[in-house]
Amino acid sequence: MNWYPKSNCIGDVCYWRLLEHQTPAYSSFLQWASLFANINFSDLNLMCIQGYIVLNRPWAFVQWLEKATIEEEYILMAEPDHIFVNPLPNLAHGNSPAGYPFFYIKPAENEKIIRKFYPEERGPVTDIDPIGNSPVIIKKSLLEEIAPTWVNVSLRMKDDPETDKAFGWVLEMYAYAVASALHGVRHILRKDFMLQPPWDLDVGKTFIIHFTYGCDYNLKGELTYGKIGEWRFDKRSYLSGPPPRNLSLPPPGVPESVIRLVKMVNEATANIPEWDTLTSG
Repeated sequence: MNWYPKSNCIGDVCYWRLLEHQTPAYSSFLQWASLFANINFSDLNLMCIQGYIVLNRPWAFVQWLEKATIEEEYILMAEPDHIFVNPLPNLAHGNSPAGYPFFYIKPAENEKIIRKFYPEERGPVTDIDPIGNSPVIIKKSLLEEIAPTWVNVSLRMKDDPETDKAFGWVLEMYAYAVASALHGVRHILRKDFMLQPPWDLDVGKTFIIHFTYGCDYNLKGELTYGKIGEWRFDKRSYLSGPPPRNLSLPPPGVPESVIRLVKMVNEATANIPEWDTLTSG
């Protein structure tokens, strides 16, 4: 994500990479960004054994905020599958953070479950934003308040079978949204914060590409989502190692967002030293 020369970011920027669990590749991250490793798992590692490794995310933020020296007033929470495509200004305003509205985070439609963690006396369910923690731009002081609650709500949700079944992999996203509401924090919802190929077709003035979905096309440039295409780009194809340099470009007719994504991955791998060594290792 951050190999790109700050994507013409406005003002001073400090990049941190939070490792949510121990990894043999610890030292290899040091050359790309300041590093903070979440090494004090406590009881949270029990949740990871159950297969929900994402729970280490809020706990990593709690430890980072407590132990790291962070001089910046605002924090952008982003992920490794985010690519900056346009200069990103500070979209937050004072104590109003900025977040991206996810179509699948639906507090109102899950009110019965949400009320276990956000009781009626706290306010209407509509106080809960349809967001996760990423991408979010937020004041450090606000995140310091929200993060411990985010951990606690995540644990309570995971420990509740009905909630765990209903929210599944996005449970900690709901937990962040609920934790924010419990602290009276509302986010400015910015649809232009992020786009998600292959569903979002044009880059335009959007700030981030999120390559979470597989992009499968036939050679006519027609989407074959759910079926492996004759041409494809899917991050899950590289679980055992990073992608090679010079990935093939998509066929004619494929949306601009997908073309831009692959070109930027190729640009990154071409400019990162010793990429071939990383790939073969």
